[in-house]
Amino acid sequence: MRPYPLTWLYVPGDRPDTVTKALVAGADVVVVDLEDAVAPERKRYAREATAERLGDPQPIPVHVRVNSLAGPLAAADLAAVAALPGLAGLRLPKVTAPAQITRVAETAARPDGGVPPLYALLESALGIEHAHAIATAHPSLRGIALGEADLRADLGVRHDGGLDWCRSRVVVAARAAALPPPPQSVHPDIRDLEGLRASCAHGRALGLLGRAAIHPRQLPVIERAYLPTEEEIEQAETVLKAAEADQGAQALPDGTFVDAAVVAQAHRTLSLARHG
Repeated sequence: MRPYPLTWLYVPGDRPDTVTKALVAGADVVVVDLEDAVAPERKRYAREATAERLGDPQPIPVHVRVNSLAGPLAAADLAAVAALPGLAGLRLPKVTAPAQITRVAETAARPDGGVPPLYALLESALGIEHAHAIATAHPSLRGIALGEADLRADLGVRHDGGLDWCRSRVVVAARAAALPPPPQSVHPDIRDLEGLRASCAHGRALGLLGRAAIHPRQLPVIERAYLPTEEEIEQAETVLKAAEADQGAQALPDGTFVDAAVVAQAHRTLSLARHG
């Protein structure tokens, strides 16, 4: 098992056959969407079909993205799926304040008192401003990420680079809260695999890890982009060999300075490579 998921495949909750296919598409996590991917008149059917699916354990982790916490549908979504044995996590859209996480944790508590893992999506300027408070709102919160389509509209951003500050902000907030590195938001053009590859490389450079997808063809591109390269693996192995010599801080032949931080990064690289 990987230390962190790299691929999160979104699938509409009102298409049970597509959910079945998604479970064997190769994603680390399947996210059944009850929100943006479902037309208003099919919301109830999507909820009922998802609840039926998750009545049994699933072959891979399945998360459910519920409807907006500020709207009237989220409570029914939570009531329908939170206690089901097939649910591995709840993805909460358009989070703007830590109190929303606390309320969901109370609402979604299972009969044994446990709360399913919660993941907050920050999709507005207010959500970004409250990123660390949201990330530390409740012990059941296991991750944060951006919802870039709504965030782009909220900020009036016209160029992709205009979101880089927000991406870095959630990376810092997650790290400060001892949460996993956030995954990237979706690449909306499922035909543009070269653009996806380049975008993943950029996201990885910013400290993001893994990515949400909306089509199975995107999965291998994301995985390759976020797994360590052969060069990175060799470098990490060299660092750890030098560290085993126990000579304190030192420089490798290529000039890389080896200290505790570099050793920790090498361990993370090899951990991800071994489970890739």
